[in-house]
Amino acid sequence: MSVVVDTSALFALLDRRDAHHVAAVAFWTDPDDEDLLTHAYVVIESVALVRSRLGAAAVVALVDDLLPAIRVEMVDRPLHEGSLADLRRIGGGTSLVDRVTLAFAARHGIERAFAYDADLAVAGLAPVTTGS
Repeated sequence: MSVVVDTSALFALLDRRDAHHVAAVAFWTDPDDEDLLTHAYVVIESVALVRSRLGAAAVVALVDDLLPAIRVEMVDRPLHEGSLADLRRIGGGTSLVDRVTLAFAARHGIERAFAYDADLAVAGLAPVTTGS
C-alpha cells in the first residue's frame, strides 16, 4: 500500500528534539513494506527547513539516508496549476506544498500520509501509525 511522505515526517526523523521523533523512527524502521512516495516540492521544502533549523550535516543525512528510500516524483504543470487554483479557492489557508501533496495523493489513490501536519489530516489523509 502506498503512503505519501510529508516534510513534517522527514523533519521529525532528523530532529531528536521533535515531539514526533520517536513515532517517526518507529514507522521508518518498520514500515510494513509500504511504498513511500512524495513529490519534488516536499524535497525542496524539507531541504530548506532542515538547513535552516538543523544545519548542513542534517541536509546531507536527508539526501543520503532518507530520500533514497522514497520514490520522488516531479510536479507537472497540471498538478502545480490545479494546486494553485485550490489555494486560491480556499483563500490560502494551507501551504502550496500541502495543496500539492493532497492533489498528488488523490492522483495516486493514496489515502494515508507519513505526516505530522494537521492540515493534511483535516483534508482527509489518514496518518500512519507504527504497525499500520
